[in-house]
Amino acid sequence: MSKPHKSLDLLIIGAGIAGLTAGLYAARMKLDTLILEDALVGGQIRDAYIVENYPGLPKVKGSDLVKTLEQQALEAGAVLDEFDQVLSAKLTAAEKIVETHSAVYQPQAVILAGGMERRQLPIVEEKRFRSHGIHYCELCDGHLYEGKTVAVVGGGNAAAGALKVLSKYAKKLYLIHRSPQMTAEPTEQQAALDLPNTEFLFQTQILSAAGETELQRVVVENVHTKEQRTLDLDGIFVNIGVIPRTSLYSQDITLHASGHIIAGESCETNVPGVFAAGDIRTKPIRQLTTAAADGTVAALLAERYLTKQKDTKIKQE
Repeated sequence: MSKPHKSLDLLIIGAGIAGLTAGLYAARMKLDTLILEDALVGGQIRDAYIVENYPGLPKVKGSDLVKTLEQQALEAGAVLDEFDQVLSAKLTAAEKIVETHSAVYQPQAVILAGGMERRQLPIVEEKRFRSHGIHYCELCDGHLYEGKTVAVVGGGNAAAGALKVLSKYAKKLYLIHRSPQMTAEPTEQQAALDLPNTEFLFQTQILSAAGETELQRVVVENVHTKEQRTLDLDGIFVNIGVIPRTSLYSQDITLHASGHIIAGESCETNVPGVFAAGDIRTKPIRQLTTAAADGTVAALLAERYLTKQKDTKIKQE
């Protein structure tokens, strides 16, 4: 059975903060807008227990923030298709074709807002304790560990930054890293090493985690000597890298060596009519507020692009 072909003004791929914000603005500009999401709406922030750094909302659950923004986008007129995975994408100046499990879309413009996937802690218990002791955003969830014992897994700049954030809350910190030393920039390394009440476990990996309903302890192992020990922990913050969700677009869209889409503050990619918003693009800061800003910029510039295309077509006729 052949899939239906659907034409529309704007297709937004990804329903995180950037994608939902883009949908809200695009729909308010009266564009025929569809937001595609292959999983749960909201992206990584959906799992944040409490968000306290979003302007205007002193304290809000990540899921509630997502729900509110989703409702705004839908009420403005955007259409949301959840759990429909993109199978292929052809994105050129001449034509844009995106195929999913359910349909083939032919939009006039596209906003790529699929974000990134954090590399997950590679232990069997990761799913069981996710958001119940295993976390991926210290800015979102670090405050939950006031006066508690916490470990950061990783050794790069992100891990060093996580240590600094968590040092404001935790009474005891561990850094667990497989390598002999941190790989963060020298200044970041030194700042981390100078933190009080912090123990560095190099050449070490986590083998397993245990607890009742919340994480209580982990077993770690020296990767060379194979010596094991048990750590009593209240929380783990994982910073072992991220994977931009860009593999489907690499044929047409220019990517950075990191895998992120090369796009500046205008969110414009190398292909006219294709924009990148949020964590998926090259940028120095990745926060909820910058994702929302990208969604706004991408949607408004997509509308300008479509208006220009229509005006050009009318003149040619």
